[in-house]
Amino acid sequence: MPLSEQEQRLLDEMERHLLHNDADVVSAPSGDRALSYRNLVYGALLLLAGVGGLVAGVILGGVWGIVVGVIGFAAMLAGVMIAVMPVRRSTPAEPRERTTSKRQDSASFMDRMNDRWDRRQDGH
Repeated sequence: MPLSEQEQRLLDEMERHLLHNDADVVSAPSGDRALSYRNLVYGALLLLAGVGGLVAGVILGGVWGIVVGVIGFAAMLAGVMIAVMPVRRSTPAEPRERTTSKRQDSASFMDRMNDRWDRRQDGH
């Protein structure tokens, strides 16, 4: 169900306000930097190994348990850092064909999501 004009204007205003005021959104990786699925998988695996190490440290107890637990915690921290680390793209992304004429380069987030939804619905 499409949004009314008033809802669309309100959503666009909220998006502009968020991008203007939220430093995390502004500093998010964009352009030639993106998240790597390989890093996400490696980070998740290292995170799981760290959780296993932490559990093993609790089970072991004593001095060795503390050592294993600290190593497990460090592995968890490293896994998260690897997973969220953006990588530089080696080649610039090619612009895709625009399927609708109303869509512009400066289209809002909701316009892009609506276009994706419409393309999915047309495919079924």
